[in-house]
Amino acid sequence: MRKISTKEIVTFALLMALTIVMTILVRIPSLHGYINLGDMVLLFAALFLGKKAGFFVGGLGSALADIIIGYAYYAPITFVVKGLQGYICGWIFQKTGYNKPFLAAIPAGIFMALGYFIAESFMYGIAGAAVSIPGNLLQGMVGALGAVLLQKGIGTKIKR
Repeated sequence: MRKISTKEIVTFALLMALTIVMTILVRIPSLHGYINLGDMVLLFAALFLGKKAGFFVGGLGSALADIIIGYAYYAPITFVVKGLQGYICGWIFQKTGYNKPFLAAIPAGIFMALGYFIAESFMYGIAGAAVSIPGNLLQGMVGALGAVLLQKGIGTKIKR
């Protein structure tokens, strides 16, 4: 197993902080929660730095944002769902040869909506959880679009 460098830790931490800021600053209320731009940052981290960055930036950054803004009961769910969203995006992007970021970001966004639906089914029942699907899909797609535009604008990825 490769040792994690100080540069990598600092980069992950900065992207986690940016995920928190984008989650807190851009909060558009929806019927069931809110839509934010934190997904854009976590998906960008996955596209630019790989699946490990996607997992940690997505999981820790998004869960910390939940805690800070008063949704602490969602933090464990968010850690798993957003962490896996980032991991899936990075993994698919690596498998597609780094040339089709939408093919990685969109399924990851769909997974996020499905993951929250499953978790919320236990919390609110199937009907209650279904209410959040459109908002979560919209958040996932907006995040995917933003992440792909950032990745294309910045250029090549860092070695993984």
